[in-house]
Amino acid sequence: MNSQQKIINLLTICRRAGKTVIGFDAVCDAVKNKKAFCVMTASDISNNTLKEISFICNKNNIKIIPAGLEKEELGNYLGKNTAVLAVCEKGFALRFSELCENI
Repeated sequence: MNSQQKIINLLTICRRAGKTVIGFDAVCDAVKNKKAFCVMTASDISNNTLKEISFICNKNNIKIIPAGLEKEELGNYLGKNTAVLAVCEKGFALRFSELCENI
């Protein structure tokens, strides 16, 4: 199984476990409230959105991980098209970090 498929599988497990926050505003709240362990971004995220989420994550010392998937692909696995999502469980965040380094 390739890294991309492993990311997709882990993403669906994380979603079913209720450990994801989807959408820009909700992700910003999760980061500010120290609930997020990492933030994942779609490959086709707009420059403005990336700039804003990077500012918030850097301010709160949260790692940003490019998911390697487009918004529509993320939407297929999460149930909602989104450019950013927060992972709110340390184990999932560490595994996503490992998998996304290999892309």
